[in-house]
Amino acid sequence: MRQAEAHSSASRFWAGRRLAAGGAQAAVLAAAALVVWFAASNAAANLGRLGINTGFGFLGRPAGFAISQHLVDYSESSTYLRALEVAVLNTVVLALVAIVGATVIGFALGFARRSSNGLMRAVAAGYVELLRNVPLLLQLFFWYFAILRPLPPPRQSLSLLGAIFLNGRGLVLPRPEAAEGFGLVIAALGIGAVLAAAMACWLRRRRARLGRAPSPWVAAALPLIAMPALAAVIAGPPVAWDLPRLRGFNFEGGLVVLPEFVAMAVALSLYSAAYIAEIVRAGIDAVSRGQVEAARALGLRPATINAKIVVPQALRVIVPPLGNEYLRLFRNTTLAAAIGYPDLTLIFAGTAVNQTAQAVEVMLIVCGCYLAINLAVSAGINGYNRRIGRSYR
Repeated sequence: MRQAEAHSSASRFWAGRRLAAGGAQAAVLAAAALVVWFAASNAAANLGRLGINTGFGFLGRPAGFAISQHLVDYSESSTYLRALEVAVLNTVVLALVAIVGATVIGFALGFARRSSNGLMRAVAAGYVELLRNVPLLLQLFFWYFAILRPLPPPRQSLSLLGAIFLNGRGLVLPRPEAAEGFGLVIAALGIGAVLAAAMACWLRRRRARLGRAPSPWVAAALPLIAMPALAAVIAGPPVAWDLPRLRGFNFEGGLVVLPEFVAMAVALSLYSAAYIAEIVRAGIDAVSRGQVEAARALGLRPATINAKIVVPQALRVIVPPLGNEYLRLFRNTTLAAAIGYPDLTLIFAGTAVNQTAQAVEVMLIVCGCYLAINLAVSAGINGYNRRIGRSYR
């Protein structure tokens, strides 16, 4: 009897706790909804008082302004929607270039921080401390105003191999163009990928059954390389290069990279590499030193130890904070507007707001684009992290 009464009393107690928790959550949601309603009604009243029409219909109107860098066709008569596409592509390309550069430099510095060479450790540590403690905006101004802007005019360009030129107007590179054999090489590459996947699967099963077989990845790479190479021999090179040529006071042909893009990519890469180096160093320190010493005792080379023992285990520690650093790098691209690079912030949060006077809609679009990009990056990093976690269980 007493047990029944105690059970009934406990049930009433927990039911009361759940009811109180539900009431508190409902009150918080109601307060949040009230704040959103107040902000929306206040914004609508102010826009109506100023005579500004709301809505996203302006996206179909001609933009009326030029964009110095566009990876797709664009002119002043293009719509605001097209300008948004150009801005997003410019931002994504800048971020991807900076991510590749920061990752390569950061991993190299991370391993240098744990090198047996004292000078290398000191140089890497000095780099990390210097770059991390100087604001990114100042570094960006240094690369743009102190390094790139004083460069000579096109006729006195700095040249590399007679095909790459650097001057005050930007970086001039050879432009790749599809040649006659491009289609056949791409088709051969697809066939080679299918054959490589099939060969890797067969070799993996053979190794599991017999206990010995060639490395599936090395053997599977043969058709992936041989098929496109054979197609290129038959149909000719898949890519032709349009080399830049100096004509008068400027270059013709080739691909011109804006100095603003170069400055932002260099500053972002070097700045983020300092943080990635510390992430990599922490991941290396997380690997048991006993395993490394055992590998050395077996006579394995340092490169083999890093590739087979240190890096695979360190990745479990490196990937989560590395994903956070990539997200921060994407957010830091907004500083490109400070030197006039036509990214999402400059084109839409700047020019489009001034021309349309529809700040609320434009800012919602800009915030939505950054949110979508960062969620996509986060989803990719989380998926890779889960895959690594499964492979080590």
